[in-house]
Parts: sequence; C-alpha cells; structure tokens
Amino acid sequence: MVVAGSRRWPAEGGGGASGSTAGGPEGGAEGGARLVWYAAYGSNLHAARLACYLRGGRPDGGARTYPGCRDHRPPRRDVAAVLPGTLYFARESAVWGGGSGFYDPDASDELPCRIYLMTISQFSDIAAQEMRRSPGTDLDLTRTLARGRDRLGPGRYETLVHAGELDGHPLLTFTAPEGLAGAELNPPSAPYLRTLAAGLAESHGWNARRCADYLASRPGAAGHWNAADVLAVLGGGLDL
Repeated sequence: MVVAGSRRWPAEGGGGASGSTAGGPEGGAEGGARLVWYAAYGSNLHAARLACYLRGGRPDGGARTYPGCRDHRPPRRDVAAVLPGTLYFARESAVWGGGSGFYDPDASDELPCRIYLMTISQFSDIAAQEMRRSPGTDLDLTRTLARGRDRLGPGRYETLVHAGELDGHPLLTFTAPEGLAGAELNPPSAPYLRTLAAGLAESHGWNARRCADYLASRPGAAGHWNAADVLAVLGGGLDL
C-alpha cells in the first residue's frame, strides 16, 4: 500500500478528530470504540457522498436516500492511498444507473482509494447500506482478518476484504465475490463518473484530465467511454 497524504476531520457532535492509536488484531480503540480503516474506491471517494451513509440523505445525482449510521460523527482521519488491484464496472446500480464500481484485489494494476479511520460500528453500518441491508449490527470480522476475505452473501459488496494494516488498524473494504474474471461488465453512468472524479480530485488532487484518463481506461468503461467523452461529462473541470 502506498500512502499519498492524510488529513484530520473537524470535530462534530462531541466526537473530535484525533490521531489513530495502535491496537491489537481487532484494530485498536479510541474512546472505547474499536477503529478500522475503510478503503473507499468508488463514489465514497467523495466526502459528501460518504456523509450520506454516515448522517443519512441522498447524494447528488443518486436515486436512493440512505438511513445513515448509528454514529453520525465524521471519520477521525482520511488518507489518500494506492492499493494493489483494479477498479472495474459491472452489474447495474440502482442508485446511479449503469455499472457499479467494484474492486478486484488480485488484478495486476493499482487502485487509487481514500481510506477513512472510523469505528467498527460505522464501517458495519456503511457496509450494510451498501449491501442493501438495515444498519444496526456490528460485523463479525474474525474470518476477514484471519483469512483476508469473507463472503457474507452472493450480492454486490457482500465480500469483505482485509487489504492491509496502517498505524495498527486493519484496512477493510467490500466488493463483489466474482472478481473481474467472472464479472458481467457494464459501463458506468455520467453522474457516477462525475462523483468518482470529484472524489479523486478531492482526495488525490487529480485534475480533470487525469480523472478522465483513469476512469475511461477501467474495465467496463473502456470501449464505451473514452477520455474525451468523460472530460466532457466533467465539464473540463471539477467544482469541489
């Protein structure tokens, strides 16, 4: 894993931002809450989009309103990072239309992502909303941490991935079980591309051209979107 940079979030609702604390196999603790890193590689690269999962609400351009997490506080920190693997677009998104973004950690490539330090309850509630389940129950991460993967179900985002460690906390994400090789690729929609590009610009500092080049080259988008078309969707720039 390559870490590109980090920032702390402002305090909110009595839960201030603070540095990570080294911990054991369960990810350490802060104020009695176990902490993990959530690796976002799709629309949750954009902080405003993630806020809809944390506090509840509907993202711009999306078709679904989310109930939010039990704990509405922002993440303690976020870090721009690069993981081994690739982003691909497949299935059909009920929120954005077109293909959803998924992560194949076994593919030979690099994945720019944004990792957020949060409590296990927050990660569990975000995962539940991605899995189209009701939030409110902490995930049992025992098998994920021991084996590196744990398939909770057949659906999208129901496979948990333990992608590494940072500052003593496990780095976790979720994806589809079939991986790139077994995926039915589907090109993403324009609103989804705009949200991903905004997140890449916000977290990694990429300009519109670099975002367009990257997104147009991903499996599922390649052959349906070219960089010029994606750039046109972005309006030649990113308003963050």
